[in-house]
Amino acid sequence: MTVTQDLSFLSLISNASLLVKLVMALLLAVSVMSWTYIFRKMFAIKSAQAQTEEFERAFWSGGNLAALYQNASSNRRQSGALERIFEAGMGEFNKARATAHRERIDANAMLDGARRAMRAAYQREMDALESHLAFLASVGSVSPYVGLFGTVWGIMNAFRGLANVQQATLAAVAPGIAEALIATAIGLFAAIPAVVAYNRYSYDLDRLANRFESFVEEFSNILQRQAG
Repeated sequence: MTVTQDLSFLSLISNASLLVKLVMALLLAVSVMSWTYIFRKMFAIKSAQAQTEEFERAFWSGGNLAALYQNASSNRRQSGALERIFEAGMGEFNKARATAHRERIDANAMLDGARRAMRAAYQREMDALESHLAFLASVGSVSPYVGLFGTVWGIMNAFRGLANVQQATLAAVAPGIAEALIATAIGLFAAIPAVVAYNRYSYDLDRLANRFESFVEEFSNILQRQAG
């Protein structure tokens, strides 16, 4: 077998020790899961951004709030996060206003109820959008160390094997070290995309959160004028 064949990736992986193979398999599985969540989160955030922009245009175009609320209530599965926040606040406000005269609810109590409903809906939407981000963060921080563990173990085995060789040469130890270094390479392959995606998605979600919070405050002002 030639040196090139001995140092090919498939050959190095197949000749690695059992523990190093397990580390590689774990990192590859984590990488596949990471890429799955990266693409799912990318589509989810893009959809949320598009739906938010669409609803903001409809809301600030001067449309009737009752019509917007009716549309949001009848199409909850197709509505976006911001539209569901609006629906929660408007629905609570309508309930409070319907019973205001009978139960003598003042304007501040009506507004507080609507604001609490919107904050609860906001938290639910952000929790859904932020799902699996913690996994990406964990992959980005832990994977290099897992790969390094496999590398250290493989190098230890390579040098222990030299104990049975009378004359130690680079050719004798190079395959074992190369096998071990593949674990670190796979760890970095899993970690780098996860870190980049986590940072990007965290930034995008922060911007969405700011837009949601601004809408809650602005819509609360509108409801306050209506309550008054």
